Amino acid sequence: MNESTILTVENLSVALDGLPTLSNLSFSVQQGEALAVIGPNGAGKTVLFRALLGLIPFDGVVRWRTGARIGYVPQRFTVERSTPVTVLEFFLLNSPHFWRPRESDMRQIEEEISRMGLDARILRKRMGELSGGQTQRLLIAWALVPQPDVLLLDEPTAGVDASFEENVYSLIHRIQTERNKTVLLISHDLSVVYKYAQNVLCLNQSIVCQGPPLNVLSKDALARIYGESGYYAHGDHPR
Repeated sequence: MNESTILTVENLSVALDGLPTLSNLSFSVQQGEALAVIGPNGAGKTVLFRALLGLIPFDGVVRWRTGARIGYVPQRFTVERSTPVTVLEFFLLNSPHFWRPRESDMRQIEEEISRMGLDARILRKRMGELSGGQTQRLLIAWALVPQPDVLLLDEPTAGVDASFEENVYSLIHRIQTERNKTVLLISHDLSVVYKYAQNVLCLNQSIVCQGPPLNVLSKDALARIYGESGYYAHGDHPR
């Protein structure tokens, strides 16, 4: 692995309940790159993220650069309304200074939630009282507080109003470029892929295509990924 490569994947295969889910995936990701992962439902996109995080068994090789810090935003995160954990306590669980938070810890938390368009007063609320959109914004802020090198974002705007969706992607792009973060992004929105990703990994249990979106997302490739009937819903800018 050279210095600019932050992730190398070789012949990655995953079987769930004895059924093949991912087969022989090989790709690499460079420091500061935004890689979009696309594919139909059931293609194995979230399974790939879980394998990269070491949350499920797999065959093959997943090699992160030594010392790489990873932030993860799941597609869904549900909290029971009665859960007695405040937003501040949830954030401090991600800090080594949970019992004695430092002023710098508090400042970092407030800065990240402010970037997500939320007021610091939300820190006093219980997690179970938040709307789906508020929860999703806070998850992105929560992932950013420890200053990760890599962000894994599984449809990060799920539950966010359409009016705020573009702001979220613009913010993620700015964080990527200004802080030289690496971003792995699962998205069903090809307009987002074309606008913000340098490379795309097209999955349908195995790799259908990979490379710069404008180069590899042809009409034929989209039809192979989504099927002829699903192509029209995803063919925003195909050649």
